[in-house]
Amino acid sequence: MRVAVSQFATTINVQENLARCIRMINEAAICQPSLIVLPEFCNTLFCNTQVCYLDHEQAWNDAVAIDGPFLKKIAEQAIKHKCYIVINVTVRRDFVRELSNDKQSSDKSKISVTSCLFSPLGELIHQEDKQTLVGHENDFFISACKIAQVKSTPFGKLGLLSGSDTLTFEASRDLALSGAQLLCNSINSFALDQTNLHDAARACENNVFLVTANKIGSLVAVKKSPEKNEIVSAVSHIPQTCLVGVGRSQIVAPNGKVLAKMTNSEEGFVFADISLEKSNINNKCRPDGTQFIKQRRPELYQQLMQSVKQRSPHEQAIDNSNVPITANVAIFATYKSNEQAIEDVCHYIENNLSDIIQLPELFFIADKTITNDAEKRDQITALCKQVIKQVSSVLRLYQYLCTSLLIDGMHQAVIINKEGIFASQVQLHFCQRYQWTALADKVNVIELPLEQGNINVAMLTADDANIPEIVKVAALNDCHLLLIAYDIQEPCEVTYNLLSRAAENRICIVAASREKDFADDLSFDNTKHNIYSKNKVKHLKSTGLIINLTTDPTSLPQWQARAFNGYINQPLVKHQYGKITKAVIHPIAACNKQLATNFISAEPLDTSK
Repeated sequence: MRVAVSQFATTINVQENLARCIRMINEAAICQPSLIVLPEFCNTLFCNTQVCYLDHEQAWNDAVAIDGPFLKKIAEQAIKHKCYIVINVTVRRDFVRELSNDKQSSDKSKISVTSCLFSPLGELIHQEDKQTLVGHENDFFISACKIAQVKSTPFGKLGLLSGSDTLTFEASRDLALSGAQLLCNSINSFALDQTNLHDAARACENNVFLVTANKIGSLVAVKKSPEKNEIVSAVSHIPQTCLVGVGRSQIVAPNGKVLAKMTNSEEGFVFADISLEKSNINNKCRPDGTQFIKQRRPELYQQLMQSVKQRSPHEQAIDNSNVPITANVAIFATYKSNEQAIEDVCHYIENNLSDIIQLPELFFIADKTITNDAEKRDQITALCKQVIKQVSSVLRLYQYLCTSLLIDGMHQAVIINKEGIFASQVQLHFCQRYQWTALADKVNVIELPLEQGNINVAMLTADDANIPEIVKVAALNDCHLLLIAYDIQEPCEVTYNLLSRAAENRICIVAASREKDFADDLSFDNTKHNIYSKNKVKHLKSTGLIINLTTDPTSLPQWQARAFNGYINQPLVKHQYGKITKAVIHPIAACNKQLATNFISAEPLDTSK
């Protein structure tokens, strides 16, 4: 099927917006697409960081009826061009707007933010109301009262998203588990976070295509009171001049590859030819042969989520007074094996003052498949004891090393200090590399004493960090730093997935892996229509990385609000390079989990599905 995505600006005039929608559909129809996806709020002008309506009366007047002339005109375009069309509008959910006599301007109207799917026959075959309202959307709109559904078409199964849905994993995951193969995402954003990071992460996590249509142009009408504009800008730290749709509408493949993208904020459309045949989460298979659907443990996430929800307000209160502002971390890489690798690492430790040292999983073994041999596992277990003994002998007070080892027949991440094993975390999810190991039923969040204060740390190994549910559970249990001892399987893990985990959960991450060499298939589609088509296929070296958090003035008064750079919550990344990679992280910045969801609800969601 051919998918087209369109981006354009809207105004405060509903009729002008309808004319623009029709014009843009006609332009996109030139490429004869099977599906056209339009942005969010196609009938109106709205920005969730600033009050855009004078009152609910204006919001009601701008909204459209589900069977009214606005959407009937869109249905006619679907018939005319013989294609499916996804459009997002604000919809009146009552026949009339009822007002009380004493407070007309404050009566909340029943208006939804709704994505509508029209068939080539002009039928409205599916509609989804926005489930999570953000910012000032809560002032004027109502949220959905039912779980989002998937719609079957002759091409495959479609799911509809809108707004901030892709900033976290839940909405995309729910639709993917319901069978969606293509996610149509209508957004209205002035930030680059979704199109540059989260969209690709959502596609990779769920093995689905993801199409995002964004607005361009100003997202707010010019206010008559400049003083009010200055106040709003001071509160949000984002000047009104920056509240402009950034465009960058795109089509992303299940491996995170960008198939087509508007690389600017100009009016227009792009398209790509895709096949939904194998794009389904049930078909997702890791390079080592692990089927993703066998890895999921919904009962584990639900149980742990419930324990977070059931904590009393007193227990949920977090004391951040002893959390250090900074911590020194390092990733070590050794290209040696067995005893030589252990000696190599000990040499690094003796000449390094980092607080926390991260190593890959079973750092002294290059070929992990040998662990499937029981006799080899006995030899590896003996080497693991040697690791603990030699490493602990060279570590200093308040200095720690994290890796994964075989202990008591189980593969587990460990933190070693000068006394030996300080903490451990048995692997949580099945993976083919370690099919013989038992699995833990709990993620441990450990209080790690440093010289400058205490930080809460969780450890993950094998494929655990690729499961967004378990990372969120750790974050909800007040984790500041996630230590990952793993063996990278796909380049999207470090290009998108781990970065998205850090941003959406507001958590620092240190992940170490042996270097892997992949064909660079995450760049733009290399077809004859692409100007880069004559370039040779490049190879991408992927390793681990250190992900720090942007600081903000709510954590410490001496931190000044940073100038808006196009991102709401951009993680700071230092990739693993060479034998030693060092960085300074800010654990205290992880205390402000709300910053991760500036424009999204931070309420834990039901992940039992």
